[in-house]
Amino acid sequence: MPRNTFHRLIDACFSERIDANGWKFLAAGAMLAFGISFVGEERSKGVAAEPGYADRFVWIFSWNLTREADVEEIEAVLRTAAAHGLNGAVFSLGLDSLCKKRPEYFARLEKVYQSCEKLGLEFIPAVFSIGYGGAVLSHNRHLAEGFLVEDAVFEVSGGEARLVPDPEVRLVNGGFEEFSGNRLMGYRFHDQPGEVSFVDTQVYRSGKASLRMENFGANPHGHGRVMQEVKVRPRRQYKVTFWVKTEDLQPAGCFRVQVLAGNRSLSPQEFALPPTTEWQKIVLVFNSLYYDTVRLYAGVWGGRSGKFWLDDGSIEEIGPLNVLNRPGTPVTVRSEDGRIKYEEGKDFAPLVDPQLNFNWLDRPAPTLKILPTSRIREGQRLLVSYYHGMSINRGQVTVCMGEPEVYEIFEHEAELLNKYVRPRRVLLNMDEIRMGGSCAACRGSDMAQLLGQCITRQVQILRKYIPEVTVYIWSDMLDPYHNARAEYYLVEGDFTGSWNYVPKELVIAVWGGAPRAKSLQFFAKQGFQTLIAAYYDADDLEQVKGWLDLARDTPGVRGLMYTPWQKKYRLLGDFGRLISRPGN
Repeated sequence: MPRNTFHRLIDACFSERIDANGWKFLAAGAMLAFGISFVGEERSKGVAAEPGYADRFVWIFSWNLTREADVEEIEAVLRTAAAHGLNGAVFSLGLDSLCKKRPEYFARLEKVYQSCEKLGLEFIPAVFSIGYGGAVLSHNRHLAEGFLVEDAVFEVSGGEARLVPDPEVRLVNGGFEEFSGNRLMGYRFHDQPGEVSFVDTQVYRSGKASLRMENFGANPHGHGRVMQEVKVRPRRQYKVTFWVKTEDLQPAGCFRVQVLAGNRSLSPQEFALPPTTEWQKIVLVFNSLYYDTVRLYAGVWGGRSGKFWLDDGSIEEIGPLNVLNRPGTPVTVRSEDGRIKYEEGKDFAPLVDPQLNFNWLDRPAPTLKILPTSRIREGQRLLVSYYHGMSINRGQVTVCMGEPEVYEIFEHEAELLNKYVRPRRVLLNMDEIRMGGSCAACRGSDMAQLLGQCITRQVQILRKYIPEVTVYIWSDMLDPYHNARAEYYLVEGDFTGSWNYVPKELVIAVWGGAPRAKSLQFFAKQGFQTLIAAYYDADDLEQVKGWLDLARDTPGVRGLMYTPWQKKYRLLGDFGRLISRPGN
């Protein structure tokens, strides 16, 4: 039975025009044949009439099909979507690392796929992320984007070469032991001494004092921070440590440690610090890039209530923690005067971190092993260059767009994607690419062009195995009003103009904050069709209504997608009714 005929039949069964029991039984039989059940609110309100938008999707993520309950929870969302006029579900379920999945994953995937088939929902996979590189890294962790450490000084002792900090850096008064009243020595500032920030000689981790901050409402921005400027060497790797204690600190996530240089944050991190906790060690690692001075902050932004204490802060240059080994991240070892270049496999062993883990930072860095046949001598100083990986935010790691192996993985996974789910549409998860242009494989590249080439190759790979596939893509990295710009996070280069290097037949999934009129209009002028990815976990659909207003005045809008970043599907039915309303 055609889908539109089926929907008309179900719609009729709940209308006042047909109320004979025979017709209702016929409609109920059709519903059962298609595996649909309506409960509670859905039974009373029924299915919306077929709307005008071609694309009426729901975004499904935060499930990984590791439990049978995942299937049940996903199916509940799918039933609501189908009952309210939606026609597609976009799934982020690890569908680009299929060769790593266990048999039970595929059994659950097939159940979800069949549910979509029965409900008349198109199964649309979301794949091929660069910015969140977990799928690629599951094949090879060394494909992470690399940050250059250049000519770090190592000294040989006992057949191993270890870093010699050059010069040695330190945080002045990191233990908060030097003060006058509530004013600390050695810091550029700390917010409102005696009102927000206090020297505490009763509560401390070591020594005789700590820094306590509270009363954040006294600051117009809710700030409670301390900052010190530190001289560093460009292209070096550093570790920052603080010990933190909290008491009823609100809101969650307001505490941060930040390393700023110029207009950039060199290690944007989020810490899962409980509102109340005894002393906890906070550690972050950053690369100084091309800067020789950084501003080191610790404290809260937008604090509302509670208090916290800081103690025992430090900064140090570190050796090759999370060093990468791939063609685009070579290791170079030279004599101290730079005249002799030593050979890997003859003079030194491959520089490897056997405990490579971008989120485990509080551990020793590996050493450079000197081989018995080496020209390098005991006590000699060396200049060592290498590339290290790094995570930001909550463990986000970007992979390198310039490394050929990345595309070999995409091709392998595209073949499996066609084998298991045979999609007619695919969404490219090419959002928030926050690193790039820093390793040998991509350094010096026109980043806008490199991004466009990467996306074009992804489309070509998909069409090799799925010739008629329609490809969607998140908008932000192609949007000059969003992330297609210079000085974006840790990217060395400029994404401006990236939209000029991608296929025009891409459908752009526009997202980000409140309704973005300039973004929709920009893509329309560029000749792209668009899908509006709206919602983002609010308690109402007011922003969706704003998107609908923009859609009426913008050519090329194919439809809308209910897009939660959390598992908040309570408003899905209302969303379906809203976008199906006459005039929308």
